[in-house]
Amino acid sequence: MSSFGRMTPAERAKEAAALKALELVQDGMKLGLGTGSTAKWFVHHLGARVASGLKVTCTATSVETHRQAEGLGIALLPLDGIGELDLAVDGADEIDASLECIKGHGAALFREKLVETMARTFVVIADDTKLVEKLGSTRTVPVEIVPFGREGTRKRLEALGAKVSARLDKAGEILVTDNGNHIWDCDFGPIEDAASLGMRIKSVTGVCEHGLFCGMASRAFLARPDGSVMELSREN
Repeated sequence: MSSFGRMTPAERAKEAAALKALELVQDGMKLGLGTGSTAKWFVHHLGARVASGLKVTCTATSVETHRQAEGLGIALLPLDGIGELDLAVDGADEIDASLECIKGHGAALFREKLVETMARTFVVIADDTKLVEKLGSTRTVPVEIVPFGREGTRKRLEALGAKVSARLDKAGEILVTDNGNHIWDCDFGPIEDAASLGMRIKSVTGVCEHGLFCGMASRAFLARPDGSVMELSREN
């Protein structure tokens, strides 16, 4: 049994997707390691391969992932010290058939986007419940903002048509990201044009980054509870 707890069907699906992505890893690669419940499985099994002799150099998208990878003996460098990545692997909160994603419900979207734009290949791993017809159907769009003037930023996001709420931590306090920022969760409902909305959000003063990942992923592995894996790609 995994150290992540009881193996529910959902966890088995996450592990199956992670193992499929692990097949892409080759000796000598530079990798970007994602954050979240599915990415943890990828890092977990990557650590086992490193222990068996695989040589890779990695950079992490969060303090949490850095600590996990470090504990498994995976070689790590900061993003500025590693250069272009061969492969980045990360989860998603929603993904559509064209591989547009909502990410960031783990509050790591800023670093995730920075790392994944550095990768020649970005692969999404998730269970098949994350596949939606339109982004925004089941999840809000996380937006990382600077704390200074946050209420003004909220009003500017509401002017774009969003219902906005502050992300709270487990103690009920405003969540602080690894970058010292806050997260506004923005409900736009089903999104007709994610790329256009992303540009409008990014133009708002006070916004650092948003959780719409458009035109970035080239492949996705979406696993079912029975362990079978569906692959999507931009070539499809």
